[in-house]
Amino acid sequence: MLSSLAKTAGSLLSLIKESLLHLAFPHLCKGCGSDIIDLGNEICFRCLSALPETNFHLHPDNPMEKMFWGRLPIHGAAALYYFTKESLMQQLVHQLKYRNQRDLGIYLGKLAGHALSERFNHIDILVPLPLFPAKERKRGYNQSQLLCEGISKVLEKPVLDKVVIRTTYTESQTKKNRVERWQNMEGKFELKDSSVISGKHVLLVDDVVTTGATLEACARELLKAENVQLSIATLCFSSH
Repeated sequence: MLSSLAKTAGSLLSLIKESLLHLAFPHLCKGCGSDIIDLGNEICFRCLSALPETNFHLHPDNPMEKMFWGRLPIHGAAALYYFTKESLMQQLVHQLKYRNQRDLGIYLGKLAGHALSERFNHIDILVPLPLFPAKERKRGYNQSQLLCEGISKVLEKPVLDKVVIRTTYTESQTKKNRVERWQNMEGKFELKDSSVISGKHVLLVDDVVTTGATLEACARELLKAENVQLSIATLCFSSH
């Protein structure tokens, strides 16, 4: 009887503690601001259900794979969500890249990991698309590495962030066409340590793919390693 009462009292105290912490440091959905959200999540169920899934990971020869046909000898490619302007997905990506929402990046990476776990479970290494060092220092982190950390927690594969580096600062790709984007990225990456990926299957990870020019430039460096296989995954797919 006393043991049961003690357990009840303990549960009550724990609930009160969580409630007080929530009042002082509210845990809100990064999508809509709702407080109806589990502590382990970064977006609520309603926002999660509203994310525009591509299901590319379920289908070979999907639009993202076709993007690289004739350009790269990749094993597979997938993006989880469609990216459109003034959408919930754009809002989440903006928070991930510019609002220091690191936990959101790892959470979205976990979502990606679960989606990729069946078709991409044969990979050996995760490589985030690198930022130019000065840009990463200014931001404080690389959003692609956060996504990799989340994927790693699900797939249980190591993340190697020093294999390839970005050697030159590049202008924004937003207002450039496909040819200009490729010219802007050509020669901007350098493979630093081919030995750690030789003979391995690498998954190159980024947040958003539009024309694929940046990923292609980085991928070409990774493919210089001996007997390496390459797949590509992004959080979002944008057609603009």
